[in-house]
Amino acid sequence: MSLFNVYPRFDVNITHASGVYVYDDKDNEYLDLYGGHGVISIGHTHPVYTRAISEQIAKVGFYSNSVQMPIQDTLDQKLSAMSGYPDYALFLCNSGAEANENALKLASFHTSKKKIVAFRSSFHGRTAAALNVTDNPAISSPINKDNFPVEWIEMNDITSLNNLLKKGDVAAVIIEGIQGVGGLDMPTDEFLKDLRASCTKYQSVLILDEIQSGFGRTGHFFAHQSAQIQADIISMAKGMGNGFPIGGVLISPDIEPKNGMLGTTFGGNHLACAASIAVLDVIDQEQLMENAKQINSYLRSELEGIASIGQIKGKGLMFGVDLGHPVQPIRKQLLAEYRIFTGGASNPNVLRILPPLNITIQQIEPFTQAIKTILT
Repeated sequence: MSLFNVYPRFDVNITHASGVYVYDDKDNEYLDLYGGHGVISIGHTHPVYTRAISEQIAKVGFYSNSVQMPIQDTLDQKLSAMSGYPDYALFLCNSGAEANENALKLASFHTSKKKIVAFRSSFHGRTAAALNVTDNPAISSPINKDNFPVEWIEMNDITSLNNLLKKGDVAAVIIEGIQGVGGLDMPTDEFLKDLRASCTKYQSVLILDEIQSGFGRTGHFFAHQSAQIQADIISMAKGMGNGFPIGGVLISPDIEPKNGMLGTTFGGNHLACAASIAVLDVIDQEQLMENAKQINSYLRSELEGIASIGQIKGKGLMFGVDLGHPVQPIRKQLLAEYRIFTGGASNPNVLRILPPLNITIQQIEPFTQAIKTILT
């Protein structure tokens, strides 16, 4: 038997990790500026995190949602306090794709409609409904296609949006707070405000996919909060568990729950909740949202003067540089010569930086120095 070969992999075997660093089987140290697609939010093996999981598994690791689970209520209360959505309900699941599946399903339940508006270059997951609103036909098999009607528009095109919504048949608009896989393009605050108003006017649900851009990564708890709007449904995952699989959906009080409407076996299990509670505690206690803003300012000040960088993208520590040419050779050079992990995007010209939110200027400085050396 062999592994089903679907992942392009670097020839590095990571055996242990600490903070912003990972180590291979030869004990070489690497600076981790990618965090496994933005998953590592509070640093590898953070003591608060490892202690919470260890203490929880010594009590009970798992039982299904058929019993009372006060730890879910604890997570809900902490998330309510930090997210700015105190009146919303929380549904817990296992991943970002599952969160978006449930978000789309809820929107259709609520509106009794099935058409969705999505955006070019979007990525919402690899399961059936999520794939249908992901702008990458290459990863969608025949069985996934055309499950429901989807209208595609360009980011920040309010005219096209309103022309679609005024027909009255759109269940939901789904949009990323900042596009991750797509290459860190993002809606403007003005567009988000117009989008919120239009969804309200035409009775369509506004779904904000904050799977990569949520949990403090942009300097706000959710990226869309820079526009001072509220979505109807917010999907979350990645940094939510710092590596432990967990996803979630925040749901407007206007959407009524019914028994059996949604369900999951593993979602909201004891260990997942313990992991996410620890993440929230560390984000709060170590003021990591403010740190994300400060590191962003440092990166911009160091890189904006480099002539070969076409555009600096993103917010906080969802950070990218568009070089105007493919970045894969530079990613390989950063890894081979400087032992720095970085990320790419479906836009081949964008280098993505998604480090733990507690990274310091001193720790990230080797990256800025390496980029300067490579590009100048």
